[in-house]
Amino acid sequence: MKVMKYKKLYLVVSIVVLIPGIISMLLFGLKLSVDFTGGSTFKYSFDQDVDKSRLISIFEGEGVDVETISMQNGNEAEIRTKPLENDVSNSIKQQVVGLFPGAELVSSQTVGPAVGKETTKNAFIALGWASLAILLYISYAFRGIPKPYSSFRFGASAIIAMLHDAFLVLGIFSLLGHYAGIEVDALFMTAVLTVIGFSVHDSIVVFDRIRENLRKLPKSWNFEKVVNHSIVETLSRSISTSLTVIITLASLYILGGETIKTFVLALLVGIISGTYSSIFTASPFLVLWEDRIFLRKHKKSK
Repeated sequence: MKVMKYKKLYLVVSIVVLIPGIISMLLFGLKLSVDFTGGSTFKYSFDQDVDKSRLISIFEGEGVDVETISMQNGNEAEIRTKPLENDVSNSIKQQVVGLFPGAELVSSQTVGPAVGKETTKNAFIALGWASLAILLYISYAFRGIPKPYSSFRFGASAIIAMLHDAFLVLGIFSLLGHYAGIEVDALFMTAVLTVIGFSVHDSIVVFDRIRENLRKLPKSWNFEKVVNHSIVETLSRSISTSLTVIITLASLYILGGETIKTFVLALLVGIISGTYSSIFTASPFLVLWEDRIFLRKHKKSK
């Protein structure tokens, strides 16, 4: 199986799938929840269709401006306002239940603007530190790789695949936020960091086999042939491992509660992307990089 025969095509596909999401990120950004922006949200379910204007009037009666209100199926509502004090929040809850018998408060939360900004800052710091730590760890773990190959290039290739998966998830949720109103919260960032860990784990499995084969396979084999052989050896294991996770996540998304759907969807997209990128992004990138270094050294030697 000549997997590496189409290495440039795989990288083109990787870039193409990122483009819509990156454009969306630049134009629309992410639809942030109160975890990041600060504010109060109330989610209600009703046993009948609800007039939106009557619901808004309760908030306005307390001197509260409704920033956004979204209705689903006519009997579910999510209302976002500026951060509210506990007494105002409790008063609104009681009035909604009084005005709409059978109304049920699904969830409510209040986050101050300072907390929201701190959460956003910490999320990006965590992503940056995770990338740096992974690069340093892989460079150290693969330090014994046969020369002239570089452990740093192995680590950097894993980071490229990792960032591919992270940006794909962010891009898809930017599109979903703009066109479907799906918000990202602190739990979403947890999902992104989990995806990063899975992506690197999958890449290391392939890279570790490449390192082993560089020592035991014939020296006459070029680097691309060694990588191709290593991918074929690990392909079934990588796919089988990922499938078990994907099936579990798909079941959770279909059967799980509404509050975890965004988290599960982010994981589902990331795991599928991570399975692809560890084989068809990290490895082709590494092969092209090593080949370029080899050709440069070969020209200098002449």
